[in-house]
Amino acid sequence: MANPLVTVICLCYNHERFVSAAIESVVNQTYRELQIIVWDDGSSDSSPAVITELKLKYPQLLVTLSSNNQGNCRAFNQAFALAKGDFIIDFSTDDIMHEQRIAKQVDWLQHSDDQTGVVFTDATYITERGDLIRHHYEHLFRHGLINEITTGDVFQKVLTTYYIASPTMMMRRSVLDKLGGYDEQLTYEDFDLWVRSARLFKYTFLNERLTLIRKLTTAMSSGMYRVGDKQLLSTYHVCLKAVDLCRNEQDKNALAQRVRYEFRQSTMSENYQEANYFWELLQSLDSPRLEDKFWRMVFFMRIPLAGWRRLYHRLRYSN
Repeated sequence: MANPLVTVICLCYNHERFVSAAIESVVNQTYRELQIIVWDDGSSDSSPAVITELKLKYPQLLVTLSSNNQGNCRAFNQAFALAKGDFIIDFSTDDIMHEQRIAKQVDWLQHSDDQTGVVFTDATYITERGDLIRHHYEHLFRHGLINEITTGDVFQKVLTTYYIASPTMMMRRSVLDKLGGYDEQLTYEDFDLWVRSARLFKYTFLNERLTLIRKLTTAMSSGMYRVGDKQLLSTYHVCLKAVDLCRNEQDKNALAQRVRYEFRQSTMSENYQEANYFWELLQSLDSPRLEDKFWRMVFFMRIPLAGWRRLYHRLRYSN
């Protein structure tokens, strides 16, 4: 397959300030065998008008302007139903691609074996104005959050550690076909995608910074572990799925590690209902340890730690 078709699904929601630069970074790729789907998910700002102008400038864009906001998972699935590519990229229209990103990822995947379904890369985070914040893996290594970049069978690693920058991924179409797309019952997609796909496919890493990821204060991820965070329930449901995907004791231990972490974070962020869900799941996976019992006591005492948790993470991981 010399030049496989690549479908880039560009999801937009209230990205009026960024969508032009994002789409143009896709149009201007050195790789030319592209299907570019632009899907506006019911934006309440002027994003639809900007996209309409982009369509006039670039007639090859396949544009849908949804009248209501359906959420990222459902919007992606509807766009994916239109996809014809052998390789798929889920691209947010507040990010920017390096002009050679797709060419390099296609080449990398084509030189990988058929069991490899996903290639991911390094990335650079930028502010809303485009100023440098940090580089993805440089940050993770510097703060001791990882000591290696795991590839191949990543099931246990994705259970225990958030280390893949999901906006950098390119997937074989077969990955999404076998998974049935994203789970529309969830509020976010990447953790579920990693866990389910890692049971079926290998992951490979291309060590280049090929995407600028914009950190927005309005992004869903900015609300992670805030009081009332709706993403925690989705995380819990993914952990429930993972129970049935574990094949051995090592897999189960990795899942218990994730559940332990989520129980602790839910307790500290004062999301007590979700904390209780994670506690019950942890008991089914492993015998509670002394530290677990300590956090269970904190849970019962309802000690207000959310503000202290945010302050600690801001100081510990801000640079």
